[in-house]
Amino acid sequence: MPAAATINCLVVDDQQTIRSLVRSGLQELGFKTIHEAIDGEEGLRQMLTRPFGLVISDFNMPKLDGLGLLRAVRSHPPIQKTAFIMLTGRADKDLVQRAVQFGVNNYLVKPFTVAILQEKIEAVFGKLT
Repeated sequence: MPAAATINCLVVDDQQTIRSLVRSGLQELGFKTIHEAIDGEEGLRQMLTRPFGLVISDFNMPKLDGLGLLRAVRSHPPIQKTAFIMLTGRADKDLVQRAVQFGVNNYLVKPFTVAILQEKIEAVFGKLT
């Protein structure tokens, strides 16, 4: 059972409002170190410079979308084991299937509650302390 405060997080979304909502939910769950990126390219750059235990990434973004970011993460040995939750605005079966093929750990459909965010994270890490 990991302590939420020990897991470094990266929230990747091109919308500031969504990044703020995810950040707020993570803080409510006890996460302390939360970084943000405005697109997949920036997210990948950050991941290659510092370790993250969890990435929550939107699917639809300019430059490099969430699926492209996931593929890049899974192909870079130093970061390929990073827990990755895909954030999407709809329960698109095709998107979820493609993300699963590339190794996504879980997915989160917008809008979401803190309880659902916790459920999705705990499905990856186990019960948070």
